[in-house]
Amino acid sequence: MSSPVLMSPSVLNADLSRLREEVERIAAVSDLIHLDVMDGHFVPNLTFGLTVIEPLLRDERFRSDCHLMIDDPDRWAPEYARAGAYSVTFHIEAARDAAKLCSDLRSHGARAGVAVKPGSNLDEVAALCVLWKLLLCCVAQAIQHARFSRSMFSELWGGKDRRHCIA
Repeated sequence: MSSPVLMSPSVLNADLSRLREEVERIAAVSDLIHLDVMDGHFVPNLTFGLTVIEPLLRDERFRSDCHLMIDDPDRWAPEYARAGAYSVTFHIEAARDAAKLCSDLRSHGARAGVAVKPGSNLDEVAALCVLWKLLLCCVAQAIQHARFSRSMFSELWGGKDRRHCIA
């Protein structure tokens, strides 16, 4: 079974003082708007949180994927789902109970995604069974203009067929 490829550009480098305009500009040619939420703890950078992006999440013209690079996604991720995120992606290392978090996200109408980086336990991800998305972080996290790292991709994927992880 093959999954469709979706276009999901990040607004990380957008002019945040004109965020709505920037999102409107790319929404017509995108399947999802990728919102990189960073808390300055899980990753060193700080971007924006729920208060800033909630109006975008509530706007039905945009389907948003919130990529949470934050501590305590168990606490915060369901809030993004309740606010209207189409999908919420969290880092497996940051979650206390990833299976429960996936269930909580789905119960609030969002799709659950998991992000992994080199060193992540892919067996833990596979045990979650039903995910909407598996995000392979193949760049240095939270670094703007970071280059794709083929070695990170190889380490994460390991040449194995991981399609069983994705629904």
